[in-house]
Amino acid sequence: MAVTTINRHQFEKEIGKIDEKMEERIAMLGTPIEKLTKDELQIEVFPNRPDLLSYHGFKRAFLAFLEKKTGMQKYKLNKSNYKVVVDSSLKDIRPYTACAVIKDLKLDSEKIKELIEIQEKLHLTLGRKRKKLAIGIYPLEKIKFPIRFTALEPDKIKFVPLDYEKEISGLEILQKHPTGREYAHLLSGKAKFPVFLDSDNKVLSMPPIINSHTTGRVTEKTKEIFVECSGSDFNILSKCLNILVSALADMEGSIYEIEVDYGKEKRLTPELGIEKIQISIDKINKLLGLDLKENDVKKLLERMGYNYNKNIVEIPPWRVDILHEVDITEDLAIAYGYENFIPEIPEISTIGQEAPEEIIKKKISEILTGLNFLEVSNYHLTTKKDQFEKMDEEKEINFVELENSKTDYNILRKDLTHYLLKIFSENVDNELPQKIFEIGKVFSLKNNFPHEKNSIALAICPGNFTELKQTLNYLFKMMGKDVQFEEPKENPEYFIKGRVAEIKMENKALGFLGEIHPKILRNWKIRMPVALFEMDFDDIMKGLKI
Repeated sequence: MAVTTINRHQFEKEIGKIDEKMEERIAMLGTPIEKLTKDELQIEVFPNRPDLLSYHGFKRAFLAFLEKKTGMQKYKLNKSNYKVVVDSSLKDIRPYTACAVIKDLKLDSEKIKELIEIQEKLHLTLGRKRKKLAIGIYPLEKIKFPIRFTALEPDKIKFVPLDYEKEISGLEILQKHPTGREYAHLLSGKAKFPVFLDSDNKVLSMPPIINSHTTGRVTEKTKEIFVECSGSDFNILSKCLNILVSALADMEGSIYEIEVDYGKEKRLTPELGIEKIQISIDKINKLLGLDLKENDVKKLLERMGYNYNKNIVEIPPWRVDILHEVDITEDLAIAYGYENFIPEIPEISTIGQEAPEEIIKKKISEILTGLNFLEVSNYHLTTKKDQFEKMDEEKEINFVELENSKTDYNILRKDLTHYLLKIFSENVDNELPQKIFEIGKVFSLKNNFPHEKNSIALAICPGNFTELKQTLNYLFKMMGKDVQFEEPKENPEYFIKGRVAEIKMENKALGFLGEIHPKILRNWKIRMPVALFEMDFDDIMKGLKI
């Protein structure tokens, strides 16, 4: 959760006096007040609403909520001859960018502070600490188009980074500059580093690390800026850019689009096109327990910044959280007011108790945490690259795929193993040993229907077969059961042959334990040996009694 700081005097001048009623309305929007002083208002912003991370983004949404300026605000996109050329050398580094130019700005200290804050908050939230996206903002008068986004050897990148006294190379930035050291892990192991260059070959920035001191500092004298978002997921970059340019437009800026040339493909950004979702008022009423009419729905949706016409809802291009009709239903409930819902006691009597499988899960978790294992919880959704390519599986079979997924997380996970390896790969620079486990659902396709079951997986890095076997023996001993290990006739290819065993309990096969093959470790860029097992938790539960 992020905190947005707002100038109280500006808020009261442009929106309204902050009294007890106003404080209540702020909280009802889903942005509870963290702190209120005579000069500042701090609000908590949940991860699903990054568009509220700036004062102007919050102001736009809140004025609609107060019914002072309802409906979806639209912004004019101006044509231009600006061009950014993306080089193919970025393919395996940070292959995408979305850009814009904003003119007619009248910046002051408050607006610059807001611009810096939204940039950093988007880095931390939507950008996953710059791993997923990085943002650069530059004074237009100091750069010359066309701009080139390319990758160069670290020693060939030389510029003066922000808040540094002299020119240094790309590698030296990661070693000497405070920001470079903080984010060095994002370029770890890369033979080339991404860099933005203008037509005079001046360095604008080395994303996702830092801007140039010469071309990357915005001041109160700046009237026109160039904005770029770079990363590995174009959809996320596009949404992030929409959040930025809409906030800048609310600062009285004019938006100019840029042609981004990928060689075989050219795109105009920002993409402020409007998405549409069809809704059913009957379904909404059933979910909320209300009796809303079409006029009620229209009024409530316009309070949340949407446009509505005959069951079709137009989604603002800066909203990243609207994926389904249910998301719109949630906003309808916010606009209706949770305080206006009347609670009802169901006309049935029930006796609740903890489910047996939850008792077993809790006991296993307590045993493993007592052995210094850390419990993790991963998404049910995963990517084909992580599930198949990095696990060196040649055939992509028996998996459940999502229709119309808006991200590359478009399949349900088949196992927990690849997610545990993913966690190790994302923590290669953290303290060793790392010992983790997860109990959760996995999914497969059987007879063309999705099938789900519970699985348990445990991994040690660095680890070996013997150490993990001892852990498993102890776990089952504490559960009052014995477990057997047999040489498998067939086993997953990601284990080292001869260093893997089939796990059995009462002659029933549960899963496999072994050491991960070096090739798989290289795919994940894991430098230490990994021992891992994954078993069918549902079968374990059948053999245990609590």
